[in-house]
Amino acid sequence: MELLFGVIVGLFILVFLVVLHELGHAIAARRNGVVVEEFGIGFPPKAWSKKLKNGVEFSLNWLPLGGFVKLQGEHDAATKKGDYGAASFWVKTKILLAGVFINWVTAAVLLTVLAVTGLPKVLPNQFSVQGDTSEVSQLVKLTSVGEGSSAQKAGLKKGDEIVQFDGQSVASPQSLIDQTKVNAGKSVDVTYKRDGIEQRTTVSLRDNNDDGEGYLGVGSGQMAMTKSTWSAPIVGVVVTGQLTLETLKGLGSLVGNLFTGLASQLSGDGATREKGSKELSAAGDSVAGPIGILGVIFPAAQQAGLTQLVLLTAIISLTLAVMNVLPIPALDGGRWFTMAAFRLFKKKLTKEREEKIQTIGFLTLMALVVVVTFADVGKLIK
Repeated sequence: MELLFGVIVGLFILVFLVVLHELGHAIAARRNGVVVEEFGIGFPPKAWSKKLKNGVEFSLNWLPLGGFVKLQGEHDAATKKGDYGAASFWVKTKILLAGVFINWVTAAVLLTVLAVTGLPKVLPNQFSVQGDTSEVSQLVKLTSVGEGSSAQKAGLKKGDEIVQFDGQSVASPQSLIDQTKVNAGKSVDVTYKRDGIEQRTTVSLRDNNDDGEGYLGVGSGQMAMTKSTWSAPIVGVVVTGQLTLETLKGLGSLVGNLFTGLASQLSGDGATREKGSKELSAAGDSVAGPIGILGVIFPAAQQAGLTQLVLLTAIISLTLAVMNVLPIPALDGGRWFTMAAFRLFKKKLTKEREEKIQTIGFLTLMALVVVVTFADVGKLIK
């Protein structure tokens, strides 16, 4: 039941963010005189559709993996009134980048909400406004519970939050370690929270830690969080900007490792090839496709609190924005780059040329998705 709930929530988040992205395109198109023929949630085959009063066909489709918007005359060479192709360069730019803008703003809004309720510190230099920022005290959470450990025998589970240990509050993960060491070999009362409900149990601690597994047999962590009031919108926008830069740095590192690794593999030197393999491996580990994203969302939906789920949604929305602005054919940034390049060199972008460029880009993208998906499955199995 928990797995099913995680799958439903995970799919909802992905579809919601992609639909918002497509809605951005649709709104920008209609506001600038381009006819929107269809707005779909999910991908065909079509399950149901209805013609709205504004003339747009709204459809629900069987593959729940996102959404799409269909514009009249989507090719750059289209010339009829209401065609996307007949719009000016500036209007096309607004339409293509509207989805990116919506995803970026969504991330900023979600982070603004978290800045009010409690924003986790995910960056070492995370922005905050002095004088309007307070630290939020968080309970120590169990990040792992060893098989056959004292904690497991007492009924403790991963995700439980420790309220008290032997009648004392637990200020930090190190404090929990220290208290278990002091009480080694004893039975102690533990008060903890699970799903927001406070519970109690008695734990019989081990009397030695020769194997390094700990007297309690758990891993623990504590997330630092901050709260703001009037400065929350500023914090939300600036932190989104910081995360954007970190995402771009990560992509730069990925591309660098990929090309350096390939060059090393082709050099012929044994030591260099081994180094290249490590760089390619690092590049592969830093990439996640649909399966990898769902593999993160599903456990988050099952085990994490609302704060972590909202934070994850904001980061995925931001990632969609950054990826779609890149000059990759078949993505928004690629379509804009193709259009701009042909205008710059004063070449006519015919329907046939555009279809060929976008098809090659799409097939390359799909091939990459297939490769990354296989890698994701391997990671999940491990």
